Amino acid sequence: MPRKAQLEKAKRKPKFEVRKRNRCSICGRPRAFIRAYGLCRMCFRKLAGEGKLPGIRKASW
Repeated sequence: MPRKAQLEKAKRKPKFEVRKRNRCSICGRPRAFIRAYGLCRMCFRKLAGEGKLPGIRKASW
């Protein structure tokens, strides 16, 4: 229940614009957010590893 309430609260418009917080579109994590993809680092890594993000591939040299 607290997690659901937290996500609902994040959807509302804040009283002041500086209080807005970017959140992962999949899990709702507020930290380690990659703005270009709208994902947190963990969801980004998981989807990139599965090949579900176009143009992203694991570096190896």
